Amino acid sequence: MANINIPWRIKIIAKIAMSRTPFGYALWQRLGLFRHGQMDNSDYAIRIFRSHLKNAGIVNPKGMTLLELGPGDSIATAIIAAAYEAKPVLVDAGAFVRTDMLPYMNLVSALSEEGLVPPDISKCTSVHEILIRCNAKYLTDGLKSLQQLESGSVDLIFSQAVLEHIRYDEFQDTMLECYRLLKENCHCSHQVDLRDHLSEGLNNLRFSRALWETRLFSSAGFYTNRIRCDDMLEHFSQAGFQVLKCTMQRWNRLPINRKHLNSEFESKSDDELCISVFDVLLYKPAVTNDVLAGNARSL
Repeated sequence: MANINIPWRIKIIAKIAMSRTPFGYALWQRLGLFRHGQMDNSDYAIRIFRSHLKNAGIVNPKGMTLLELGPGDSIATAIIAAAYEAKPVLVDAGAFVRTDMLPYMNLVSALSEEGLVPPDISKCTSVHEILIRCNAKYLTDGLKSLQQLESGSVDLIFSQAVLEHIRYDEFQDTMLECYRLLKENCHCSHQVDLRDHLSEGLNNLRFSRALWETRLFSSAGFYTNRIRCDDMLEHFSQAGFQVLKCTMQRWNRLPINRKHLNSEFESKSDDELCISVFDVLLYKPAVTNDVLAGNARSL
């Protein structure tokens, strides 16, 4: 629906209406009206996987546990990670993945053509069977799923246009869980898309938080938490992460008249609001003896 050139107000009405029909996400997915990313595209999935490894400075992930937040419409990361002999963990807020085998078969073919050895899924008839072949976990209860995983068990956490979709009131707890799960001296790599999911502008900043966070809006397929770049970086720091680098893409000018902004965003500068997308690398430092001693003295 994002590709249809219709006014953002109509999109809100249409998506709210569709979200309240008895049809499930799978139908809207097949019709192309709702999509959670592009990870069901083989070339895209491989490119994104490698870009996050490169961002984290990982040359060979063999033996590592890699956690993808928000795999969306595909378990592609499970197959790609398995081809690199890594252990994949996929965590999402719902079971959104495609269940037909064709995109996964295509992905295996693409990996094989590159000289990798992906798992043999030729006899698999379900996503569950593919996950078993990949020795992968696929958890679909969001924050609760993260809370079930073992502390210090993950070598890399990454996401592609996902963090902006985490519910506002769960964002900080999610970052704390990511910090807990990550091993010391390891990284998180994220791309965050701050554009609205209506017209790729900032029309989502027109609304009050009281309205925007209602279930009517948050479950309608266009929800983002509206946390701006500076605030999100602060959330990362409060969770314990060091921000190693942050690369930003910007609009040349503000894509909305300031008079239409909700009062919550009026204090934000044009410079801050013009950040449309950013890539960030986070680091979990090792706890030194000095830090441990300082914590002990404070008890």
